[in-house]
Amino acid sequence: MAPPISPTQSPARFPPLSSYDPSARDRRTAASDLDGTLLASSSAFPYYFLVALEAGSYVRALLLLLLAPFILLLYTAVSEPAAIALLVFATFAGLRVDDVEAVARGVLPRHYAAGVRADAWEVFRGCGAGRRVVVTASPAVMVGPFVREFLGAEVAGTELRTFAGGRRFTGVIQSVLVGERKREVVQRMFGAGGDLLPDVGLGDRESDHDFMAICKEAYMVPTDKRAPCAAGDALLSRVVFHDGRLVHRPDPKHALFALFYLPVGFALSFLRVVISLHVPRRLVRHIYCLTGIRITVRGTPPPPPSRGTPGSLLVCNHRTALDPIIISIALGRPVTCVTYSVSRLSTTISPIPTVALTREREVDKARIKALLESGRDVVVCPEGTTCREQCLLRFSALFAELTDRIVPVALEATQGTYYGSTARGWKAMDPWFFYMNPRPGYRVTFLQALRPEETCGGGRSAIEVANHVQAVIAKELGYECTKFTRKDKYMKLAGNDGRVTAAVESGENGKKLV
Repeated sequence: MAPPISPTQSPARFPPLSSYDPSARDRRTAASDLDGTLLASSSAFPYYFLVALEAGSYVRALLLLLLAPFILLLYTAVSEPAAIALLVFATFAGLRVDDVEAVARGVLPRHYAAGVRADAWEVFRGCGAGRRVVVTASPAVMVGPFVREFLGAEVAGTELRTFAGGRRFTGVIQSVLVGERKREVVQRMFGAGGDLLPDVGLGDRESDHDFMAICKEAYMVPTDKRAPCAAGDALLSRVVFHDGRLVHRPDPKHALFALFYLPVGFALSFLRVVISLHVPRRLVRHIYCLTGIRITVRGTPPPPPSRGTPGSLLVCNHRTALDPIIISIALGRPVTCVTYSVSRLSTTISPIPTVALTREREVDKARIKALLESGRDVVVCPEGTTCREQCLLRFSALFAELTDRIVPVALEATQGTYYGSTARGWKAMDPWFFYMNPRPGYRVTFLQALRPEETCGGGRSAIEVANHVQAVIAKELGYECTKFTRKDKYMKLAGNDGRVTAAVESGENGKKLV
């Protein structure tokens, strides 16, 4: 084990992280850099790009991408603080504080969590039982939610100036947190006395040496982009809900493709929508294949309703707004989708009948029952909202009270570039973004219809039936059943309960419910 480092030393070289011995002594406090130390990648550009895109616009993201080579040159040849200042200005100038905070809360954590370096996290978590601090040049507003919730640490980051009563960022920073500024902040947070300073300091570059030198022990994390990353459940929290359009962390090549592919993607999306609207239902699946969409159908689909008999209630998990349409394509015949707050645009371009609900329980029950008794197959998504991870949200029990002809349907969606769902964005664009993916796909599995004794007619309560259907679908998909609800998702990502106000409804927002 390396000897403790005196607070007065300024070593030219620190021992590598691999020499850390967790059994040597009890360490209660720790201070660490973020990018390149706790995160495997030393580049923070992808996270700035996400802020520019999700809190700003595609134009801002494109300008930031075009500036990237100059910022890199400035960083390597002139000054790290100057490069960071330019990066911050191009990203944040004029953005609303609320929008940036929403992106930091709902978009960035998923990408940060996927890149946490396993060995550095093990040391940081193990030696920081008393107090952990992440000291980083990235803006505190950007990294704070992730660091606090997933790493259980305090944040010392670059602070940004605001205007308009604190509602917008100027893009100007008070001072970049690098080099000596990191040391000053660590001293201020822990106290200047030697006994109070961090037991362990972690860093990966020369600009970290100043704060590392005042820690009782300090270790360098070697650069290794292929270093193993921590499993999702190894962090203090797990990512279940996240927002944002981009599937992959926008490293330069992914960012470049996501932006410059947009015109092609929109044209391809328009073609696929036209096919959905005008090609006979039994042929759509085959024509889709010619455009790159793969739809795999498994299990035994329920037979079409015969004259004078009720239709089936097709109960599925919710992956994108296209779930009912994909089920209709898999069946090769029309089904009816029930929704609330559906927009006129969505209704106009939908190739299947869409029936609006009122949110009044008895009224909605009567409306859906009437559809089933008229001989229509009806699709419902009891989760009430989409979930992108391999989890199922709690199923609403309303569907179980409607009929005993219940067919569970397990859905998996493949989205390689853009997500076809959003909590904060323009929801009428969700289907278009799914269709914009170069090679999107769906796997539809029709499961065995519930036996009479498994329904409310067989003596089960509605909640028991709902939990049973959730478990059956989860088992087929290999997903985890959770008790999270639509409200939990929207409180996390958008700061509301997920209900769509009248003003928003007129703005083309719509969600599936039941």
